[in-house]
Amino acid sequence: MAAYRTEQEKFWAETFGDGYVDRNCDPLHLARLLPFWAQVLRGTGPLGSVLELGANIGLNLRALDALVPGMDLHGVEINGRAAELLKEWGRAEVHALSILDFRPQRTWDLVFTRGVLIHLNPQVLGGVYDLMASASAKYVLMAEYYNPCPVEIPYRGQEGFLFKRDFAGEFLEVHQEYRLVDYGFVYHRDVLFPQDDINWFLMERKER
Repeated sequence: MAAYRTEQEKFWAETFGDGYVDRNCDPLHLARLLPFWAQVLRGTGPLGSVLELGANIGLNLRALDALVPGMDLHGVEINGRAAELLKEWGRAEVHALSILDFRPQRTWDLVFTRGVLIHLNPQVLGGVYDLMASASAKYVLMAEYYNPCPVEIPYRGQEGFLFKRDFAGEFLEVHQEYRLVDYGFVYHRDVLFPQDDINWFLMERKER
């Protein structure tokens, strides 16, 4: 059994993470992601490579592949079952380990999380922000639950596994080599493409 530094890693790597995979295999989830990514991509210009931290079965990467075929896609995923399903898809290089253990040897045009930072132990966020900043050659995207100040809320009857805060604002405070270029919101009452109520923030590395 793997040794994890935080309870949150163990939570997602084991049984609960397996259940999350089961709940997200519906093809409708992928369809709902397409307009989200079409909106985000309007702010990036051409992309040749993408890294997702916390990719799960790769729905975001699949949506990106459908919109911009031929990109070099990579995903980091802690849950073994999810990582195997992403590998079976065959279009992404999969790094099957915790985000906290990932040590990239290259950079990508876009590095992003979507619904992942909210589930990390708040004490490790600074290191993840540093990872995202250093792994990106151009853009960082954070699509997460937003709150102006940090709060914890129950998650499926569990305590200590869901946190809301201004992730992008914290990132920009520390990594001033980036600037905010676009942001938006997706809404669970959208009549065509309902999703979780997520705020997204696209940040670009400033020219050196």
